[in-house]
Parts: sequence; C-alpha cells; structure tokens
Amino acid sequence: MPTVAERYARLAGQLLDRIKATPADRWDAVCPCRGWTARDVVAHVINGHRGILGFVTGRPPVAADGVGVSGMDGAPAVEPGADLAVAFARCRDDMVAMLGDPELASTTVPGPMGMVPVELAVDVIGSLEVLGHTWDLARAVGGDEQLDQDAVIRTHEALLPHYEGLQATGAFDPSIPAPAGADPQTAFLCFVGRASAVPSRR
Repeated sequence: MPTVAERYARLAGQLLDRIKATPADRWDAVCPCRGWTARDVVAHVINGHRGILGFVTGRPPVAADGVGVSGMDGAPAVEPGADLAVAFARCRDDMVAMLGDPELASTTVPGPMGMVPVELAVDVIGSLEVLGHTWDLARAVGGDEQLDQDAVIRTHEALLPHYEGLQATGAFDPSIPAPAGADPQTAFLCFVGRASAVPSRR
C-alpha cells in the first residue's frame, strides 16, 4: 500500500509533467477554474502548498522563484520569465519531505474536514486540488486531460462526506449533476463543479 507521501508525489509528478509540457505561448490561456489563466492556476497551487507548509513549520510563506504570496484561495502574481516548473518542483519536494517526517505529518491543520492531521488533509483535499488543477491546466492549454483513475476514484469517495465543509470555505465551486453513465473522471470533475468537463451533446 503506497504511503501518503508516495501518493502525493505521484500526483504532483503528473501535474509537474503538464507544467513542463505547457507551450510558452499558452500561459495566458483561460482555465475552467474561476477564469484564471494557466499561469494563475499553477501559481495558486504553488501558493497553497506554501501555505500548508508554513502552517506546519510555523514559518510564514515567502515569495520565491518568481511567484508571489497571496491568500490560500488566491492566485499570486508571477514575475515575467518565472519558471513555474522549478517553483512547483521545489514545493513538491518540500511537501514530500514534510510528509516523510512523522512528527510534522501528524500536525493538525484546519480545513473542510475539520482539524485533522496534515497528512490526511494532503491525502484528500490536497489530492482534490492537484487533480482538479492538473485538469484545469491541461484543458486550458490543450494538454493531456487524462487523470490518474485510481486517485480520482479514491479522492471522490473520500470527499463525499465533506461536501458541506468544502462549500463552507467559499473556495470550491458547487457540484453539478453528472450525466448518466459518467466515467469516474467526469463524475469527479462534476462533483468539483467543472461544467466544461461534461461532454456536449451533438
């Protein structure tokens, strides 16, 4: 059975692959999430990682690698020429190191699931964030939209009891009905409010 750190690293690696594959002229493309650009979505994920790590370590997040700092639900400014793959890889490495430290990984953090160990928050809410924004980025820039199916199913099932908590944060879009017979990825994306994930009828 993979550890939380291993599951996180796998998903983060898949997002990093999409970041590296993004053409230089597509960073201003609009994503399905909040009308953010592709650049905004990646900056938001980086910022969220920094916020979690800052809460656990007690060290406030600071701007680095050309990516600024904002509220956890925001998209910080990105300097011209910033290498978002480098910035995200640094956050990924820091997250894996934190999850590999039993004392730090057991730190309780607030969120849609209530006060829970950070490793549980990363395993569920973190997986939602990484999966959802991997798809957002791919959809915006014409990349690979196929998500890790096992992670999609596991994350969707884990999130179902926490829907009200997700909505109470104001940071997550309301669910939309999934079409009959929807595949696991479409059902998950509908759960997290991605209307553009529903195939159009012709």
